[in-house]
Amino acid sequence: MLESLYLNLGQHDALSDEEKALLAGAMVVEKYFATGQDLVSAGSRPTYSTLILDGLAARYKVLEDGGRQFTSLQVPGDFVDLHAFLLKTMDHGIIALSPCRVVVADHGRLRTITEQAPHLTRLLWLDTLVDGAIHREWIVAMGRRSKAAHLAHLVCELFVRLQGVERTSGMSFHLPISQAELADVLGLSVVHMNRVIGALRKVGVISWGNHNVTILDWNRLTEIAEFDPTYLSMNREPR
Repeated sequence: MLESLYLNLGQHDALSDEEKALLAGAMVVEKYFATGQDLVSAGSRPTYSTLILDGLAARYKVLEDGGRQFTSLQVPGDFVDLHAFLLKTMDHGIIALSPCRVVVADHGRLRTITEQAPHLTRLLWLDTLVDGAIHREWIVAMGRRSKAAHLAHLVCELFVRLQGVERTSGMSFHLPISQAELADVLGLSVVHMNRVIGALRKVGVISWGNHNVTILDWNRLTEIAEFDPTYLSMNREPR
């Protein structure tokens, strides 16, 4: 059940069987969320952290005028709110962009891990640090990249992250997200979003249809995106 989590953490450093058992022992219940439901709500004080097993979710903030901005996408193997273990109160929500199957880790059991398993604790800490690195890249993309480069960067990032948890097929991956939701990622209107997708199709770097994205020219796509995966910390080394 936790294979995606083991793959995710295992990209950074090897997990022992004992550490895998500790993670499995921290999980208390499996849950299911329909598209559009909040996995975690802004202002809540969860007593557990939520791990995605299947599906796609997004962190988001809502402005007073009702506008919504997604600040990251969450894929299988991601703890969507591990930081809530220490922050306590959520300052943003996490919404299901597709049907999501999750499992939750009790904060009391996570505390025991931090007291008894320092290496595993460091890997979980690194997981939150990578979340922060992703947010920094998204800020740079939003503020300084062209919209085509921004979308290209997002495609590169998702491909690398999904490949790491064995959710790609060749150079293709499933992206169950509408153009309206994608517009909330890039901060665009739906009409402008359609034009940006069309621009990447026109230069022959991606094909996109039926919620499936295929990368046709990885080298050119990474050039457009100025994509450097260093921020994802996927080199396996002692931590």
